[in-house]
Amino acid sequence: MMIRKFKFVLPLLFVFSLFTSFQTKANNDPKDKVLLTILKYVLVQGHYEPQQIDDAFSIKVYDEFLERLDPSKRYFLQSDIDEFSAFRTKIDDQINNEDLSFFFLVYNRFMQRTEESKIYYKEILANKFNFEVIETLELDPEKMPFAKTKNDLVNIWNKQLKYNALTRLHDKISDEEDKFKADSTYVKKPTDLLEIEVREATLTSMNDLYDRIDELTYADWFSTFVNCITETFDPHTSYFAPNVKKQFDESMAGKLEGIGARLQKKNDYTRIDELISGGPAWKSGELEVGDIILKVAQGNQEPLDIVGMRLDHAIEFIKGKKGTEVRLTVKKIDGTVKVVSIIRDIVELEETFVKSSIIKKDGRTFGIINLPKFYIDFDEKNYRNSTTDMAQEIERMKKENVEGIMLDLRNNGGGSLQTAIEISGLFINKGPIVQVKYRDSKPDIKNDTDSKIQWNGPLVVLVNELSASASEIFAAAMQDYHRAVIIGGKQTFGKGTVQSVLDLNRYHNLKEDLGGLKITIQKFYRINGGSTQMEGVHSDIMLPSRYSYMEIGERDMKYALKFDKVPAANYTLWNNYENYDLAINNSKKRIENNKYFKLIDENAKWLKSSQDESLVYLNYEAYKNDLENRKNESLKYKELGEYTSNLTYTSPLYEQPILETDKELAEKREAWHANLKKDIYVEEALNVLSELKIKPHVQLVKN
Repeated sequence: MMIRKFKFVLPLLFVFSLFTSFQTKANNDPKDKVLLTILKYVLVQGHYEPQQIDDAFSIKVYDEFLERLDPSKRYFLQSDIDEFSAFRTKIDDQINNEDLSFFFLVYNRFMQRTEESKIYYKEILANKFNFEVIETLELDPEKMPFAKTKNDLVNIWNKQLKYNALTRLHDKISDEEDKFKADSTYVKKPTDLLEIEVREATLTSMNDLYDRIDELTYADWFSTFVNCITETFDPHTSYFAPNVKKQFDESMAGKLEGIGARLQKKNDYTRIDELISGGPAWKSGELEVGDIILKVAQGNQEPLDIVGMRLDHAIEFIKGKKGTEVRLTVKKIDGTVKVVSIIRDIVELEETFVKSSIIKKDGRTFGIINLPKFYIDFDEKNYRNSTTDMAQEIERMKKENVEGIMLDLRNNGGGSLQTAIEISGLFINKGPIVQVKYRDSKPDIKNDTDSKIQWNGPLVVLVNELSASASEIFAAAMQDYHRAVIIGGKQTFGKGTVQSVLDLNRYHNLKEDLGGLKITIQKFYRINGGSTQMEGVHSDIMLPSRYSYMEIGERDMKYALKFDKVPAANYTLWNNYENYDLAINNSKKRIENNKYFKLIDENAKWLKSSQDESLVYLNYEAYKNDLENRKNESLKYKELGEYTSNLTYTSPLYEQPILETDKELAEKREAWHANLKKDIYVEEALNVLSELKIKPHVQLVKN
């Protein structure tokens, strides 16, 4: 109902808007002004939680645009900021009046400053760096003022380039040491020669960066400004320029070759936001969410510094053809720096499907099912989907007489809402699963209508901070019904919103393509009435993890929609456990007294403190000592990597004949089982699963 109203009303408004804009505001670039008008109406009328286009909104757009253009404060002077600030509360008026004077002022000044900076970096890199001087560089832009003079700006550039060269110098000196250790006759290059090489490499990197900047068109920079407007509504609402819209459509329809990771811009840095199950980065095991990519090298070529680079350009260097090597210089979340080699590939679909293992514990049998995503293909009726695969896997578990099932949703970023509802229905009789709400309307309660129960035995769901969207809907339903014990981090990701991509060309009759808008139109609510937005799902049993004290997930995003509530749906607790609360309390006591969980918690606190440190050394010895100290500190937690359990994991009976002929699959399962054996989270989840008791009157489903 809401969508029909949305589509019907907008074109009428736009016809009037376009007519009046051309009649009253003639200008030399009407397309951009028309785009602003269309976006304003679409956002105000269609967004789930529209904002007032007022002074407060203006300040957000103003701050965001300056931060996007100059995140490390190495282009604009304080005098520029003083001049721009006259518009800080006027951008709302300009949007309403189709006035782009603020954008043009900032854009033109930015073009001027970037041209001037070409002179700075070339002159700086023409002269020798002195790495014996005791000095530091602040990397957190929020702790830095804008430069007052051009001399101050040159000093900022000098320090940033020196730090870039210093990291390269340390790598080269380390390489020379390794060559000498391997061959005592090898003559190490003198430091002075290495210093020249690193400046040349840094110059090449900067030239490449500016070649990319020069390739950007006016339309690219205008899109940046427009996204500063859209993303103040919420972080998932964004404008797609025509070329970006085309790329988005292609990525939804096919597969992109690369490393299999979603990347996010964090200040001046490119951060790993998600590892795609089955992708090369996921398979390497050397990258994790929160790692920052500093440099990118193609095979054995010289690495390119991507700090300060636009995200879309950084991605261009990282992705590539299947079979090619990319070497990433990565700052790990513990502060250490390492080079990770990845052979690009397409995501292996097989690794995104359900898989299971049989676990033996104290002579008893349990099953673990791993679901990397809630997958479905609406175009192919006979294609695999997660509901039918899950039901089949449960049947296979029952044939092996498992006493309980653990469902692993860690790192599951979501997927199909339909399959999340259907899979929930495999574990309950029938009833509401989730509430979906459009703005200004009552929640629509989505029910499981199938009374068949696939599994009514003990169930534990394992989640973490990266379990998102559909994963949160499933986990929330299982928690609200008291159907399963939820075990994991303090909370899941916290994405409780739904987006739709609109083609903006339906709202105008110009001959030019205006692109599209991904806009938040719905919000999810649990059956208990609470939203999964921001709060996610709080685990019944909270386990410490590397991310315990870090800002990660929806709550780490600017302008994320807030948590709220709607009336609870009418549902009945499952209430078939004999010792639900007791099993949870016993687990909490075990965790409190477990030395490994204590060590994980200490490690998480250390990681947080390392992440908060933003002052770096520009003196070589101090820089080297700092890296060594971090490495030595990390050794305190070496024991965590050596942990192993005495549990036995084997493939289910149906899969064993397949593994005899498919050696590649056999190797993958062997690697998975080896990881499970070292997984302390799975071990504790299994402890809970083994304790859970079903009430005597409940007849377990056998068929």
